[in-house]
Amino acid sequence: MNSIGIDAGSTAVKLAIYDGKEFDLRIRPTGWSPKETVSKMLEDIENEKYIVTTGYGRMSIANYDKRVTEITCHGKGANYLREQTRTIIDIGGQDSKIIRVNNKGQVIDFLMNDKCAAGTGKFLEMTCHLLEKDIRDLDEFVNSTNPANINAMCAVFAESEIISLLASGERLEDIAAGVIDSIVKRTLSLIGRVGFDEDIFFSGGLSRSKVIRKCFENTLKKKIHTHKHSQFTGAIGAALIGYEVMLKED
Repeated sequence: MNSIGIDAGSTAVKLAIYDGKEFDLRIRPTGWSPKETVSKMLEDIENEKYIVTTGYGRMSIANYDKRVTEITCHGKGANYLREQTRTIIDIGGQDSKIIRVNNKGQVIDFLMNDKCAAGTGKFLEMTCHLLEKDIRDLDEFVNSTNPANINAMCAVFAESEIISLLASGERLEDIAAGVIDSIVKRTLSLIGRVGFDEDIFFSGGLSRSKVIRKCFENTLKKKIHTHKHSQFTGAIGAALIGYEVMLKED
């Protein structure tokens, strides 16, 4: 019997299938309906399964055995990917969060910003749309030593500020670098309130960007670790939690 962790994010649905030894990782754009996307992803999984859901869209998924908060799943998943992890930085499509965990990946404390889009992946996605760039190409075109100042505290006003910078002839890479700098500083402001312990792990889709990770390191003056599967941190954690439940029930 497989344990399946489903992290239904606002941008992508991540699925982790765990048999107790190895993970099979899959991802699809969330689209208009997390429920429909998850249903399609589960169609070709024929073996008996225990399903744990987490993430932004977890409440919309009908067929599940257990629901777990993304905070708990990220703690568990980060501990699996890097067992030295004590602090997790995660920037999702709809929120950003700082999570402190112990040596077993259990959550000690956390703080989430889900009130303002200006500190989220959705804001960076919007910026790339304005700049007519693909967010997946950030590391290729953001090579700036002079980030533009993005002063607005609200995503709506920040968008107007970006449009004004474009109209004034500001370089695209400087605008993008300024937005990244703004997102990083907003996220790290949470650390000032919740604190952090080293080792620091960067999870989520944006952790694939070397530019963003470097900005975190330069601002925090600390080494930031990640993993090639860091985008699946929540799904992996959910699958591990499900597998532990299965073992207890046997």
